[in-house]
Amino acid sequence: MATLQDIKRRIVGVKSTQKITRAMKMIAAAKLRKAQTNVLNARPYTDKIASIVSRLPDEDDLSSNPFFTQRDVKNVAIVVVTADRGLCGSFNQNIIKETERYINEELKAEDINYQLFCAGKKGTDYFKKRDYEIIGADTGLFSSLEYISALNIYDTIVPKFLGGEFDRVVLIYNSFVSIINQKLETKQMLPIATESSTKEEYKDDINYIYEPDRAYIFKYVIPKHLKAQLWRTLLESNAAELSARMIAMDNATTNAEEMIKSLNLTYNKERQAAITKEILEIVSGANALKAS
Repeated sequence: MATLQDIKRRIVGVKSTQKITRAMKMIAAAKLRKAQTNVLNARPYTDKIASIVSRLPDEDDLSSNPFFTQRDVKNVAIVVVTADRGLCGSFNQNIIKETERYINEELKAEDINYQLFCAGKKGTDYFKKRDYEIIGADTGLFSSLEYISALNIYDTIVPKFLGGEFDRVVLIYNSFVSIINQKLETKQMLPIATESSTKEEYKDDINYIYEPDRAYIFKYVIPKHLKAQLWRTLLESNAAELSARMIAMDNATTNAEEMIKSLNLTYNKERQAAITKEILEIVSGANALKAS
């Protein structure tokens, strides 16, 4: 059984941990405000540019443009976006499990090769230790997230796709839904998916006059679209990570409070038992002296 000193030392340790978790919760909450604003500001732009990409291509583009052409899939690039740090609940583990599921159930079942690009230290460390095929990695990017990180992923993945090294590019990440909710996403980035209803949807739309011309704008917009999607992916993951960390630290702080109460109760019971024992010993000794 633990002594009073052991219980007291444990109470002090739990209180110190509680201070840390409370501080981490406050830091995550402060950073989340800015991250949430960045995500909400990026979504209209990325949605609009995706809409433009859907309007511009004609049938010839869909059959000949390498960004849209569907190929027989033999090699897949997977961009896995995790956090650089832990203490954010199951945030990282969910992405890692989904990546392994996608590789084992969807790719290996069809004998498709894959290579990973890991954005975030947690995913990079996990997959490197287990000898997964890794084409590139970017760690430490979420400490000061900048647009250059999205460009690094673009410059690594897209030229290889256009060169025929990959037939498909897939993004796996957590998107930000709300402060208490994140959504695990597995999205195809390349080739750019087109819906069969696109042409029908815009057939009665305004006939735009393009300057300088449609082909030039089309060629210019596609890289913008892909870079914007990558940037939005990083912003979504960053906001989702902070919200997951805030909730995890809040739960840890609450659990620490309950543990402190339980330890205090145990301490008081043990202390009372020790006092009672001492009183009994004194009384017994006094009675023995009186009897002698």
